[in-house]
Amino acid sequence: MHNKIETELETNIRYIESRFEGCADAVMRRILVGDEKLGMYVVYMDSMYDRDFIDGVVLKSLLFDRIQLPDQNAGQVIFNKYLATADVKETNRMEMLIDEVLKGNTAILIDGMAKAMIVSSKNLPGRGVSEAETEVSVRGSKESFTESFRVNTVLIRRRIRDTRLKSRQMTIGVRSKTDVALMYMEDLVRPEMLKQVIRKLESFKIDAILDSSYLESLTEEKWYSPFPQYQSTERPDKAASALLEGRIVLVVDNSPMVLLLPTVFACFFQASDDYYDRWDAANFVRILRYAAAFFAVLLPGMYIALAGFHPEALPLSFALSFAASREGVPFTLPVEVVVMELAFELLREAGIRLPGPMGSTLGIVGGLIIGQAAVDAHIVSPVVVILVALTALSAFTIPNDLFASAFRMIKFYFIAAASIGGFVGLTAAVLTVLTHLSGLKSFGIPYMLPFVSAEMAPKGKWQDNIWRMPLGKMYERPYFTRKGHRRRLRKEKKNDIR
Repeated sequence: MHNKIETELETNIRYIESRFEGCADAVMRRILVGDEKLGMYVVYMDSMYDRDFIDGVVLKSLLFDRIQLPDQNAGQVIFNKYLATADVKETNRMEMLIDEVLKGNTAILIDGMAKAMIVSSKNLPGRGVSEAETEVSVRGSKESFTESFRVNTVLIRRRIRDTRLKSRQMTIGVRSKTDVALMYMEDLVRPEMLKQVIRKLESFKIDAILDSSYLESLTEEKWYSPFPQYQSTERPDKAASALLEGRIVLVVDNSPMVLLLPTVFACFFQASDDYYDRWDAANFVRILRYAAAFFAVLLPGMYIALAGFHPEALPLSFALSFAASREGVPFTLPVEVVVMELAFELLREAGIRLPGPMGSTLGIVGGLIIGQAAVDAHIVSPVVVILVALTALSAFTIPNDLFASAFRMIKFYFIAAASIGGFVGLTAAVLTVLTHLSGLKSFGIPYMLPFVSAEMAPKGKWQDNIWRMPLGKMYERPYFTRKGHRRRLRKEKKNDIR
């Protein structure tokens, strides 16, 4: 492979033109400077570079200023004198030159020099910083990440103005060459966890990384688990908060979602508003989320177990009401529940795919119409319609969509278990899920911390878990943080002022 840049300009030109053959958006220009004595070659990608800067500053100074070049080291003079105002770096590798051009930078080769100048001229099209859509907050920041790699790192850096915030940049993807930033607080992150993350990111080769979810799938420890082992967010304030807890943030170019790791079960029930609202109101809502998650995953299975297998456990009025509501329904109880659950899942998926207001309208109106029509036709009972609606509403209260999706899938597992064995089958299914969760880890951190592995969750483990303490009482950082650096709040004693 032709990897080194040659001193002969024509050799370099032939190789570059062969690599960019068929690339209509690649611009390659020959120019002569210094009374047309010195040949230069400029390469950039159309619509990916800053036209005003390259044409108006860099090339103008080379073409229209009266350049006096010495007979020797002319290229170095151009680099030091005429390109001094630009952000320029040198390279002697052809592959690096091509990679930089494909990123939107401009490469300049000079006859007689066995190296190229890479001028920072990246100006990629993209949307600006907008309001968060999937993690809406009443109070606090409204900003969200974008598809721009550098914008996303700046949004985090703006919130943590500390030199101990480190950013290690990597390039992943043989063809996409996607930039990935691994951000962490040097004094708070666990060194062994940082090494493990880097090792996993370097353990594979793939054609392209088109979104942060690719890294999630490629590096998670138990790929078969329905529970996400990364936490994703579109909010810069949430990413900054995670960094200050000793966690690692992965920023991926072209992705508006960043990854937070490690993560535990309790993290998925925490929303940004929990820390901006009063602690008592935040605790009420957080406990409500836990209750809603319980109903979202277990309510259909419990109904099948009670009404179908153990009606004697119900009060007589409830048992008679359930039996009366099922008169004329042709399906068995499990089939009835599954049919309605699948119908609501179809409505939810259709609502997501339809644009804008049409999607939400379909979800509400479609649910009402289908539910009422199914009851009138005696296909399902009114109790099942109410039950499925409560289950769907409960799932929507979970702040993280991936985590809510796991609950929706496990719900069908519990329905099947309850249909086979009633409460015995349901209890066995719950125990298998709890056993799986107890053995799950996210980069060495137990998923069910602090409920398991108490030695990893010392003092302060309950300050921000199922509930959170008032901000003035949250003295300790969570269990992700390196030992010896868990104190985050100290109250200074003031001298008496007289």
